[in-house]
Amino acid sequence: MQDSTYASEILQYIPFFYVIWSDDLLTASEINVVQNAIDADKTLSEKNRIQLLAWLDTSNPPANSELKKWKQTISNSAVKLVESETYPLATFSQKVVSHYKGDCPFNEQLKHIEIQLGIQPNHYNHLFDVEVAHEATSDFYNANEIDTILKGKHAKVIDDFREVLANPIFKWDVHRNKEDFREVVLNQVKFLADRGYGAMAYPEAYGGANDMEGYAYMFENMMFADGSLSIKFGVQFGLFGGSIQKLGTKKHHDKYLSKTGKTEILGCFAMTETGHGSNVRGIKTTATYDNKTNQIVIHTPGKNDNKEYIGNALHSKMASVFAQLIVNGKNEGVHAILVPLRNEKHELLPGIIVEDNGYKLGLNGVDNGKIWFNQVAVPRENLLNKYGDIKEDGTYYSDIKNPNKRFFTMLGTLVGGRICVARAGLGGAKFALAVAIKHALKRRQFNDSIKVQEDLLMDYPTHQLRLTPLVASAYVYHVTLDKMMQQYCDPSQPDKRKVETQVAGLKSIITWYANDTIQECREACGGKGYLLENRIADLKGDVDIFTTFEGDNTVLLLLAAKGVLSDFKSEFNSAGFSAVLKILGIQINDKLTTINPIYTNKIDKDHLYNPKFHKHAFDYHTRRLTYSLAMRIRDYIKKGVPSYQAFLKVQSHLVALGKAYSNELAYTTYCDFVETIEDDKNRALFQKLGTLHALRTIRQDAEWYLEQGYIGGTKSKAIRQRVERLCTELRPHIEVLVDGFGIPEHCMSAPIAQ
Repeated sequence: MQDSTYASEILQYIPFFYVIWSDDLLTASEINVVQNAIDADKTLSEKNRIQLLAWLDTSNPPANSELKKWKQTISNSAVKLVESETYPLATFSQKVVSHYKGDCPFNEQLKHIEIQLGIQPNHYNHLFDVEVAHEATSDFYNANEIDTILKGKHAKVIDDFREVLANPIFKWDVHRNKEDFREVVLNQVKFLADRGYGAMAYPEAYGGANDMEGYAYMFENMMFADGSLSIKFGVQFGLFGGSIQKLGTKKHHDKYLSKTGKTEILGCFAMTETGHGSNVRGIKTTATYDNKTNQIVIHTPGKNDNKEYIGNALHSKMASVFAQLIVNGKNEGVHAILVPLRNEKHELLPGIIVEDNGYKLGLNGVDNGKIWFNQVAVPRENLLNKYGDIKEDGTYYSDIKNPNKRFFTMLGTLVGGRICVARAGLGGAKFALAVAIKHALKRRQFNDSIKVQEDLLMDYPTHQLRLTPLVASAYVYHVTLDKMMQQYCDPSQPDKRKVETQVAGLKSIITWYANDTIQECREACGGKGYLLENRIADLKGDVDIFTTFEGDNTVLLLLAAKGVLSDFKSEFNSAGFSAVLKILGIQINDKLTTINPIYTNKIDKDHLYNPKFHKHAFDYHTRRLTYSLAMRIRDYIKKGVPSYQAFLKVQSHLVALGKAYSNELAYTTYCDFVETIEDDKNRALFQKLGTLHALRTIRQDAEWYLEQGYIGGTKSKAIRQRVERLCTELRPHIEVLVDGFGIPEHCMSAPIAQ
């Protein structure tokens, strides 16, 4: 046994002190934790206590020669660091003392320091020149428990559906021919329809379960099988069937809904036009009522007025066509009409032209196409007439007299589609994260001259920093989208304008997040991530379009920002703007206070980890942008600038507001959910994930916060350091966190994830 120049009482603290002084995140609160532990340690003599406390003086830190002596003492012990120990550093310290001095009891105060400071093996295993018994992951948390929390009341529906995905028909494969790929996906959709999943969101009378929330979960889980399946399924049952369900009345439901759910009728959703993408109100296709024949005539007036990017266009026998409804010479605005496209032999009907959009960046299992209508007549009864009807006497009638309100009410019924697109994007991001992280827990690269084997990719701080915050955000967005769908489906809230505003912003930030995440995962897997077999490449192509369909993200952020400005009550036009400013004056003007310099530079852990700080930061961002934006618009209007032109001048400001509002909404929704988790251990984990997401989001907007004087340079730096620290603290649990997504093993087909 080799002796040490340090007494046992001192020696047991040396590994801790070496870690503490090697960490550049030593704050007053952390020093206080160690000081309190030393004061409470009854094994210390007064002399040794004074020595240890002296080594904690930040104004007079230990000399470099002392630090080298500590490291040499630790290294010479040749004690193995076992990461799987319950308290690895405290146990390691006990073994070091035992090596030099004989038996040493376990010190509870060291355990207290290890817990309170959140010291993880990957913080220090590279600091000691000793053998390290690495563990790829910890079993402290249970992935099944986490998955159960995320599934909530939908557990049975989700578990049953995941089992269905084990059928060989869903086995992932590389498809080079789009026609063959489309047939595979069509058969998958029919397979699910045969098992009742297509009609899940429909009323029980039409073969469904009236479960739109469960339907949205399936949409996400289908991404684990294939992106084309999710979108094809969504077009058939969500868009086409959903338009019949939400915009039609009983006669349409009775005639079409059951058949749609069973895929006895294949349909498409013909809204977008080549010349008019996001501007639905400006579409050019006409639906003119002919009093003499009691028919509605659908017509494409110009070359670029055709329907474009229409999913299911090649397989469909019917389309839900959005067109300008003209009755007795008056344009009554956009309405949806059911238009047959093909006969029983699948031949196109007279007056209809369909062209294949051809190969795309992704989703080549979905048959997107262009559709032209040349004076195609359909019965008056084909008008989906829940919000506007042509009566038997040939006159138009609607319970909603205001055309603008009627238009937005119609579109508001289809908000569920945007939630599902965001869920599909999130599913793609989750799958990519699972592949990248499982790969990083096996793949080793680089080492130093002492370690026997190379280090796991996941043990590198840079790798943790690039992937762990994305995992945290996946949890936040999962919970948020759950809540949005719950609100959308709430029958006690018939006015969907508020939810529409919320979903517009959330769909934007989440689908952008999904694309960024998949790209990061591709890079994190190197060349392996570029191989088709590992599926990240396909996800890149499939999820890319999510940023523009069901609404272009930038346009949707403008919509969200206008919703914030009008407080969801006033339509935006010059006549109503004074009312908007009045609302703003009441709600915002008095709440923008000067930020206290002490608050601006506060950097202690308790403050930076406090949800009150995060909520205040997000709230301040939204309110400040709202107020400054309203004032800019007001000034333009005072100068005589028309309101439309005023809005054009502040578009970048509107986009910033839309993002800020959506970030605040996501985080506050998540915090409310976390408070409902009954188990203390899992609630603490979810809180930590929320903290990491919040700090990273604030950090991404640090430029704005610095410009506004909300945070100072010191605080900005501290936030960055805390993000890095949280990533290392979550490192032992990272595999459990991606397993908590609940991706079935039979769907994890990427070889590098095996």
